[in-house]
Amino acid sequence: MGNESINWDKLGFDYIKTDLRYLSYWRDGAWQEGVLTEDNQLHISEGSTALHYGQQCFEGLKAYRAKDGSINLFRPDQNAQRMQRSCNRLLMPQVPTDMFVEACKQVAAANERFIPPYGTGGALYLRPFVIGVGDNIGVRTAPEFIFSVFCVPVGPYFKGGMKPHNFVISGYDRAAPNGTGAAKVGGNYAASLMPGAEAKQAHFADCIYLDPATHSKIEEVGSANFFGITANQEFVTPKSSSVLPGITRLSLIELAQSRLGLTVIEGDVLINDLGRFVEAGACGTAAVITPIGGIQYEGKLHVFHSETEVGPVTQKLYDELTGIQFSDIEGPAGWVVKV
Repeated sequence: MGNESINWDKLGFDYIKTDLRYLSYWRDGAWQEGVLTEDNQLHISEGSTALHYGQQCFEGLKAYRAKDGSINLFRPDQNAQRMQRSCNRLLMPQVPTDMFVEACKQVAAANERFIPPYGTGGALYLRPFVIGVGDNIGVRTAPEFIFSVFCVPVGPYFKGGMKPHNFVISGYDRAAPNGTGAAKVGGNYAASLMPGAEAKQAHFADCIYLDPATHSKIEEVGSANFFGITANQEFVTPKSSSVLPGITRLSLIELAQSRLGLTVIEGDVLINDLGRFVEAGACGTAAVITPIGGIQYEGKLHVFHSETEVGPVTQKLYDELTGIQFSDIEGPAGWVVKV
């Protein structure tokens, strides 16, 4: 089923031009019927608001090859709803859920030969986005918009197995109080480039951001959500208006409660109270779960379960979620959408 020119075992998280992508324009108050195109270049006005004022948002989800050869999308309706919230925040027209899901299905089907085979651990990463375009110069919402979905095959995030990584607390803020932290917009990621680079230069996997108002509570781990596991079998994850509500985070919350019997707590995660956790991790679409070995704060490294071994609860959560994504385990109703 695969593309013979691709070495599936060496896939990373890099851009690869695939066959077709979906493209639709919003003009005269409505989205036009979308088309699939071979052209991977966008042709937009030099005055586009996406270029000058950051009026754009995006999503990330994956298509998985199941053991029987079928193709799974994982909870695309949740990505559609999150994109709608991001569009609202930036005064852009919403992409209806049905349109969003259908676009993702079309792109996955049209690029089926790029979906990594079952058993390789890889998947087809889908990148839907909305950008403001059209001739403009003033600080205002765009006269036109583009909704597009493209895809790239990606390998398993963890080569050689899932291993813990260490992180460092950043002195930078990821987003402003009452800002765009809860929206998946490019400006948040642009602001994270320097802190992330500095963390990697110091030999950490990435940085962790504290809340912008008090700098006392963990909010996000790089571009992922944080969670911690307590000795009392609690799954704890930050709750804040500055945190991006991740689809993986949402799914782990539901699985932790319904399948592992954990007590879920969404609330403050104080940086001075890390001792309450016996395990910790970061979760997101790319890696599903990145185990956190330790967090460095004010020159001291706090180690959780281990710097070399994955904690038992974290491993169970990872196995359960990836099992559902590849249809090896039956998931809750509606979580897997067949292409």
